[in-house]
Amino acid sequence: MHKNSSVPETSRIRILGIETSCDETAAAVVENGRYPLSNVVASQVAVHAQYGGVFPEVASRQHIRTIYAVVNEALEQAHLSLEEIDAIAVTRGPGLPGSLVVGLNMAKGLALASRKPLIGINHLEGHIYSAWLVSQGQNNPSPPQFPLLALLVSGGHTELILMTDHRAYQRLGATLDDAAGEAFDKVGRLLGLAYPGGPAIQEAARNGNETAFHFPRARLEGTWDFSFSGLKTAVLRTVQDLQKSGRGLPLADLAASFQAAVVETLVSKTLQAARTFHAREILVAGGVSANLALRRAFLEQREFLVHFPPPSFCTDNAAMIAAAGYFHYLSGHRDGLEMDVLPTWPLLASETLSATSASK
Repeated sequence: MHKNSSVPETSRIRILGIETSCDETAAAVVENGRYPLSNVVASQVAVHAQYGGVFPEVASRQHIRTIYAVVNEALEQAHLSLEEIDAIAVTRGPGLPGSLVVGLNMAKGLALASRKPLIGINHLEGHIYSAWLVSQGQNNPSPPQFPLLALLVSGGHTELILMTDHRAYQRLGATLDDAAGEAFDKVGRLLGLAYPGGPAIQEAARNGNETAFHFPRARLEGTWDFSFSGLKTAVLRTVQDLQKSGRGLPLADLAASFQAAVVETLVSKTLQAARTFHAREILVAGGVSANLALRRAFLEQREFLVHFPPPSFCTDNAAMIAAAGYFHYLSGHRDGLEMDVLPTWPLLASETLSATSASK
């Protein structure tokens, strides 16, 4: 249910966030939607590396093993008891059903025992609000300003979202096939690199020539959608041709050329959308937002101020869930204990806009 509520700006609202949508068991306490008092993440990367990707059943079992310790550590690091928390925000979806259930049940139990408000959060919205977080040592940067154009880039999602106010979204477009992060993982496997593919390709590309191979950039004129399957296929065919010729694979050049194709596609379409819809600023979030080449490309342009989450908040974490939960809390949003997981929950259900239409 939703209702209006007013909270004095001087209040210190502390939200406990819980995130278990995929293979990270995470809990965090965030104050006033911006300042993490704790951020605990138990990663399962080493567990799933042998499978070359996340194995859902294994992920849910690992969550069960670690969720209690992770939540307790988050409260201890924040030097707060559960009674001193104002609300509990938890990822409701999208994500792996078995993983989501573990976090949601933990949050329900805590809310029932403490009589604290319970707030279900969309994982994608959490990634957006990761750009509001201030890491230790930062000089309290100004928060993103509306209207803004948000590019969400992760292993499961690549979307362009127009954001006109807090919790006011308009979905412009999304990937038609592989998400950017998924493409990194698949190409990483093609090149024999370690999982996850994003960091491995970034490292391999460090000394590579990004113009050595000209891989395709899917423009998809007339829409704000993305497609990376053709790029992935082009890399596969190039690798096969090189192997047939008996030459060794120039890993650095292949990685750099692939990375450049992804970056150019993401940056060009985002800038075009920001112009069309008269955005004041751009926000880039999700696991792929940690990619240094992507950050450099956005920061080299001078047309728009671009916000990135601090590196530690790019991949899945609970601080971003708590940050989003804060703005839900201010609006009066509360969920009941009957709330269930939504594994395919979209951020919003508005119609996709054509590439030639703009906000008035």
